[in-house]
Amino acid sequence: MTENDYPYVALFTQATGIHPSTGRLLTLDAVTFDAAGRVGEEFHAVLNPGTDPGPAHTHGLTSHDFAQAPRFSRYLRTLDKLIDGRVLVTHDSPVTWGFVVSEARRAMNAAARANRSRRGRGNKRRQRVGHVPKPEAIVDLLASARRQGHVPADTRINAVANLVGVASPERIGEAEADFSRGQTLKLVAMYLQLAPDGVAQIDPADLAPDQFGLQRSALRVDAEKAPAIAANPGLLGKGGLLRGMEFVVSDDIALDPDELIDAGVRAGLTYREKLTRETSVAVSDAVERDAQLRGKAMHAHRKNIPVVSGEEFARLVGRMEPAE
Repeated sequence: MTENDYPYVALFTQATGIHPSTGRLLTLDAVTFDAAGRVGEEFHAVLNPGTDPGPAHTHGLTSHDFAQAPRFSRYLRTLDKLIDGRVLVTHDSPVTWGFVVSEARRAMNAAARANRSRRGRGNKRRQRVGHVPKPEAIVDLLASARRQGHVPADTRINAVANLVGVASPERIGEAEADFSRGQTLKLVAMYLQLAPDGVAQIDPADLAPDQFGLQRSALRVDAEKAPAIAANPGLLGKGGLLRGMEFVVSDDIALDPDELIDAGVRAGLTYREKLTRETSVAVSDAVERDAQLRGKAMHAHRKNIPVVSGEEFARLVGRMEPAE
């Protein structure tokens, strides 16, 4: 059985938080599958996070379960074999892939420290834990749903699955392994539902960790780090966008966020991930679609910061002179 027989691998994870830089993985569940949805290899693991796993109702496990479980490093080589050369299918790739990369690098750094210590004692046996997995590409199903015109008020897997036409009944009282496998198979079903109209597929080489360890496009990470080329003139007004204005982009837009961010920065605007009182304009499709305001759009509305759709922002940027 090779990756050519089952070229896709769906991965569902649970963690102690949403930021890979500070959180730790608790569970991993994966299946390989083909274009018809037939499942090949299966994998499930509970991990010892080495820290407080949080309340049991969030993951369905006890402290004893985690204390008895191996660390992530035990499974890294297995994950490498599952993921390398395949298309990795995730629900929210910045989070899922961010945790995998962060945990892999922690395990590799720990092994490197142990190997240096062994050399000092004359022990030549090296510890090998694996490498950061090397998928051929990464599919983000949440981004795919948005690109196809779905704007979920609830971005969790079950809600998005229902939105795109995949039945997602509530399963109460299931064992963690059964729950996780059900979620993984739901990712497979969502991929098969969305694939005919095109999915958001990412080259892992184009990704980089942001300040929270989330794996985002290098373009987006670099834009966040770039200094402003002009002083911020304030809020967006009737005069349109002006150099130095700060903008944020919500994840609910149908257009590719990277294209808008790149266009805005090239025009002399300042991109920021976090909305503050210095923000000049927020980009979100929620208002145009009369959807419930959430996240950046909601906070912008509360702070009386203008909110424009992705298409309107692109038009406003197109009217600006290119920055030198």
